[in-house]
Amino acid sequence: MNIIYKITYPNGKIYVGQDRTDSINYFGSACSDLIAKDFTQEQRGRFAVTRETLWESETAKQSEVTQKEVEFINSLKSNDPSVGYNQWPKFK
Repeated sequence: MNIIYKITYPNGKIYVGQDRTDSINYFGSACSDLIAKDFTQEQRGRFAVTRETLWESETAKQSEVTQKEVEFINSLKSNDPSVGYNQWPKFK
């Protein structure tokens, strides 16, 4: 199963990614350093994130999955540093 998901952090910022294995334990590859800058040591001690499925397909090719991921990144503006943690595609 191919999935495009949105991770929401306690500060409201988001990360959009793709998972081609449908792993319940996969939470993306956002830059840990970027995320860490937004939280104090105390806040880092205990927090919850949510993962929401935005789109899924059993038959999509990798190129289509990547295209959908970019569409969601752009529409949700998760590549805008004030909104989210995606670093690609670059925010304009």
